[in-house]
Amino acid sequence: MTQTTNQRSAADMIAGYFRDFGVLRGTRLEYWGIQIINFLDCTFYFAMLTIATLFLSTDLKMSDEDAGYAVAVFTSATTLLLTVSGALTDWLGIRKGMRVSMISALILRAALLYVGLTPSLPNRGLIASALLLLMAPFMAGIQTIFQAACQRFTTKISRSAGFNLWYLFMNIGAAAGGAAIDIVRLRLKVGNVHIFTLGVISAVLCLLCNELMIRREEQLRGPDEEPETKEAKPEKKSPLKILIDVVRQPAFLRLIVLIALVLGVRAVYTYMYILMPKYWERTIGPDAQIGVLNMINPIGIVIGLILFIPLANRFKVFNLLVYGSMVSAVALFPLAVPWRLYGPDISQAHYIMAILSMILLTIGEVLWSPKLYEYTAAIAPEGQEGTYLGFSMIPWFLAKTLVSAFSGHMLTYWSPEKVVVEGAVVPLQQALIQGQVSYWQSPAAMWLILGLYALVGCIVAALLQGWLTQGAHWKKETVAQA
Repeated sequence: MTQTTNQRSAADMIAGYFRDFGVLRGTRLEYWGIQIINFLDCTFYFAMLTIATLFLSTDLKMSDEDAGYAVAVFTSATTLLLTVSGALTDWLGIRKGMRVSMISALILRAALLYVGLTPSLPNRGLIASALLLLMAPFMAGIQTIFQAACQRFTTKISRSAGFNLWYLFMNIGAAAGGAAIDIVRLRLKVGNVHIFTLGVISAVLCLLCNELMIRREEQLRGPDEEPETKEAKPEKKSPLKILIDVVRQPAFLRLIVLIALVLGVRAVYTYMYILMPKYWERTIGPDAQIGVLNMINPIGIVIGLILFIPLANRFKVFNLLVYGSMVSAVALFPLAVPWRLYGPDISQAHYIMAILSMILLTIGEVLWSPKLYEYTAAIAPEGQEGTYLGFSMIPWFLAKTLVSAFSGHMLTYWSPEKVVVEGAVVPLQQALIQGQVSYWQSPAAMWLILGLYALVGCIVAALLQGWLTQGAHWKKETVAQA
């Protein structure tokens, strides 16, 4: 009887989760258009992000260090530009902002495809690096448009479900991006450059969707919400004035400090596309299923959100944020264990390590990441959603900059393609099998150090709970304290 009751309760919770999405029936066509664009663009974005260093090193023959620097400049510029792209989104509007960003992205993706397919072109690595940098402002613009649109095209009642569905579409796109990587590399057996072919196609489809489905941009309001009046309409300010107003808000400072303390955890997601693809290729082998391994996280998030969201509002936002971050930090520790403890086969051992790590990382992300986005948007003054969401990314910019810039050096020291053993140059995998690499010079040591750094920041955040939550404005329609 108890087992049946428990099964019914679990089924009811899952059914209730999908019933909650019923509040989205009142959303307009614009919301669904944004989610289609979200899926299409995320499919390319996550595929490109995962393959970027391999594309630069394998296809364009750049060193680990130079490839790391190139991706560092691109990712850091993208994050830094989020601080102003949000203001530009509020200024240009969602439809026009998406049009400008996507047309520019289409041109730059086509240019990168040309560079990758033209071996005779001189200085290809330098040109590709410059094109990636030029993509940064438009990538930033697209991200803030997604978040601002979720706020604009939902009501108070449907907002939480709207953000949850946005996050689901993003992760489904990320999973599709992982599948695209293995299709290109292992099934079609063509160069990594053809990820940009996918990018060109997705940009064209996104543009069509934007023109056909995004028509109105005023704030959606439910039947029980007061209609916007001329007096209530937020003042249209310049991007600079919006930025100045946001900086002066004390609650925003506490949000910045909290995010800064979990920088190490946010950096883990940078490791997924900066360090792990080459690490997997060098420890598992050249046929490593990089795309499949990267699919574990987004697929797990989709499943985890469906199972966990019915319970999520029973916990305090701060607890979900900090303790969920701790789980993500611990996710690096399975990689820090000597591989022989997982079995005699080095490839199989590293697959097991990768799967365990991705599962823990996913559990942690399900706990904290959606609530961070939702809370940040909820505390933003009306008309400043894009600015608030964008400007809160400054600590993320620092994490991406440092990790990306030092990624090549970390790989060279702890996970190089080849190592020197008694005067002979041998592949890293061979040296690990023969026990010719000490622990502190092996990839395991790298993950131990990075994991400890991430965990310490989370612990400090937990100890500062009283100060970090002082003055926070938790909105009843999005957060239920327990």
